Amino acid sequence: MDKLAALNEILQLDPANAFARYGLAMEHIAQGNPEAALAEFAALIARSPDYVPAYQMSAQTLVTFGRTEAALEQLNAGIAVAQRTGNQHALAEMSAMRDELGIR
Repeated sequence: MDKLAALNEILQLDPANAFARYGLAMEHIAQGNPEAALAEFAALIARSPDYVPAYQMSAQTLVTFGRTEAALEQLNAGIAVAQRTGNQHALAEMSAMRDELGIR
């Protein structure tokens, strides 16, 4: 069974499994399907709004494909969640990424 199938199987059994949904999004990126990845990140954020890595990787994916404004929205949302949840590492990384995009 390939990774996509395995992760989808896990999600059929447990749709709220944030780790599996994140893994599915990352596997879509690895297989060159960014739109499917972005859809999975959006689903993850909707179900688990405190899952900070989803914001960060969603923003990175959007930047890679030239969607800077959408990336900034994800970064701003992710920074707010990282601050609220005390995730200093992700906060620093997302703040640096936002600064690189020219927004302070």
